[in-house]
Amino acid sequence: MARVIELHKSVTESNDRDAEVLRQELREKGMLLINLMSSPGSGKTTLLSRTITDMNHELPIAVLEADIESDVDAVKIEALGAKSVQVHTDGMCHMDAGMTRTGLEGMELDGIRIAFLENVGNLICPAEFDTGAHKNVMILSVPEGDDKPLKYPLMFSMCDALVITKMDTKDFFTFDLNLCMEHVKKLNPDVKIFPVSAKTGEGMDAWEEYLKKEVF
Repeated sequence: MARVIELHKSVTESNDRDAEVLRQELREKGMLLINLMSSPGSGKTTLLSRTITDMNHELPIAVLEADIESDVDAVKIEALGAKSVQVHTDGMCHMDAGMTRTGLEGMELDGIRIAFLENVGNLICPAEFDTGAHKNVMILSVPEGDDKPLKYPLMFSMCDALVITKMDTKDFFTFDLNLCMEHVKKLNPDVKIFPVSAKTGEGMDAWEEYLKKEVF
């Protein structure tokens, strides 16, 4: 059974300040924190599972699973050999820096080089709160459609990287990859985009190389 931590409120009110302090502390420890954001069902856990399988032997990985209820995702991650803890957000639709710190303190992080925060699944609230992560990564799946950047511009404009998942399903959905990337680039010209399929391995090399280059 995965360890579960109940989060009822942020530890402090000054979130931006706390986020910067946490970011610096983790950098000094040599641990990269990645904030993963997406809608439910986008394939976050599947992407993480493939990433862990490919990279955990080289760069030890930990995962902070944020959700309103359940420990399903944390159990899956632990089964792959990565350290994981599930945090319950007491109904809140996002994580912030104080909550992230509390979750990380619930794990043994010695030797961990990359920590992923799998944020609560929605495309609005998580974009509004700094978690203390060094990189914000948005995940969009092919079945969600190529027009999502037009509907949720804040999320796409503030991410450092966009991973477009489930590319193995592109023949079954109306999804124009080039149009989608065009929409995103208009909002965020510097964003890095990685079309991938965690199922087939398509594009995973580029995504994993990006992570390796970001590690301190």
